[in-house]
Amino acid sequence: MAGKVYLVGAGPGDPKLITVRGMECIREADVIAYDRLANPKLLEYARPDAEVIYVGKLPDRHSLPQEEINALLVKKALDGKIVTRLKGGDPFVFGRGGEEATELAENGIPFEVVPGVTAGIAAPAYAGIPVTQRHVASSFAVVAGHECPGKEQSSIRWDKIATAVDTLAFYLGIKNLPLICEQLITHGRDPETPVAIIHWGTMPEQRTVVGTLTTIVDIARDQQIENPSIILVGEVVNVREKIRWFDTN
Repeated sequence: MAGKVYLVGAGPGDPKLITVRGMECIREADVIAYDRLANPKLLEYARPDAEVIYVGKLPDRHSLPQEEINALLVKKALDGKIVTRLKGGDPFVFGRGGEEATELAENGIPFEVVPGVTAGIAAPAYAGIPVTQRHVASSFAVVAGHECPGKEQSSIRWDKIATAVDTLAFYLGIKNLPLICEQLITHGRDPETPVAIIHWGTMPEQRTVVGTLTTIVDIARDQQIENPSIILVGEVVNVREKIRWFDTN
């Protein structure tokens, strides 16, 4: 008899931000397959006899290719195991959870999706930046800062998104920061639009740097900002100086 797979969002980094349901799934699991951005402290709540498997990815190096992760989930479930697939942030926001759910469905494996707090909202919140604010921003979009290397061309509609949304959150886009800024300016975004980069959002080592579309590339380079980071573009960045509460130094 097949087991079951939980596709769980572990939240943005701080282990206390996981949902109650997500914690239940960790405690119930026979097998836990966890990502690089899922805080490993959450594994302390696993059963002592649970099998724990690291399946994390870096842009240029994967411990397991996605196809093998899919196959692992199917195999463990077909062995009758309760599997918790623990992902940073939310499983359906750049987490490839949809691909894993599709594979499970095609193999007749029962599964449940447990949403998590996504970094594009949480990291700015910890930096004192609301992604929406009355009279400042009434729309918000998340954008892949690092697209699949195999793509022949970007699927981001820069001509549409540059000015259609008040606040833009780019995930893991530090390598492409010059391109992001260039494309936004080229397609009509004011070069003086404020930009914040939040590195390791919600974690004790969180760092935030602020500039504009014309200055942020040099600032990020000088401050040696790397991924994982959220790049937030929009006038809401100006709110930070009044309500920053976490990284107050």
